[in-house]
Amino acid sequence: MKIGFIGLGNMAKAIIGGMLRQEMVKPEEIIGTARTQATREKTAAQFGIHTLETNADVAAQSDVLVLAVKPQFLEEVIGQIKDTIKPDALIISIAAGKSIDWLEKAFGRCVKVVRCMPNTPALVGEGCTGVCANEEVSEEEKDYSIRLMESFGKAILIPERLIDAVGAVSGSSPAYVFMFIEAMADAGVAAGMPRAQAYEFAAQAVYGSAKLVLESGKHPGELKDMVCSPGGTTIQGVRVLEERGMRGAVMDALAACVEKTKSL
Repeated sequence: MKIGFIGLGNMAKAIIGGMLRQEMVKPEEIIGTARTQATREKTAAQFGIHTLETNADVAAQSDVLVLAVKPQFLEEVIGQIKDTIKPDALIISIAAGKSIDWLEKAFGRCVKVVRCMPNTPALVGEGCTGVCANEEVSEEEKDYSIRLMESFGKAILIPERLIDAVGAVSGSSPAYVFMFIEAMADAGVAAGMPRAQAYEFAAQAVYGSAKLVLESGKHPGELKDMVCSPGGTTIQGVRVLEERGMRGAVMDALAACVEKTKSL
């Protein structure tokens, strides 16, 4: 079986790296293409996969075809491959904003479509991916798609109506977490901590806190209360964040992501 990738950016590399680490496939079973020869050569050297020059060539040889291009390029790409894909190919799209219905109409015929919404922590094996599929996809193929996405983190089957929310809550939010880490490190530097050490402390605090949420099963509010001792330092920081509208700002930011996704 051949797994093809159209687009060899960060997310495609995360998927390829995960599959190879988990030994789901061998390098020779993966083919891919990208806009530039430099990207094709770099990816081939990194993973030992075979790359081709055109999207149509990759589509013609792929049993599973991953569309790893930005939403604005997807219509053009599908126009190039819709007449060359194998009749029973499983098509996996990671493009935001392009629904299953849109994809089916773009191909102009009945195709097996899986939509996935991964995030950049997939690059370190800690991704979180929402997965949905059309009725043409068998249960076995759904399970395969889930295993594929689990090769670089968590993967959860969801109804398509939730995928825009997934894109906001897990897809875009790493950017906000990075901003939070940067801001905490800035505060550490202001208090006299060396910059590199401030980033290490801030990042580990976020990593450990997230792990505690996932592994303890406790409500985040309960975990917050555990840190806030009566008359202590932490509750004063919480007070400032509440005064500055942290919760509302975060909710507004994610709502803006959802609205933008719907307009793509």
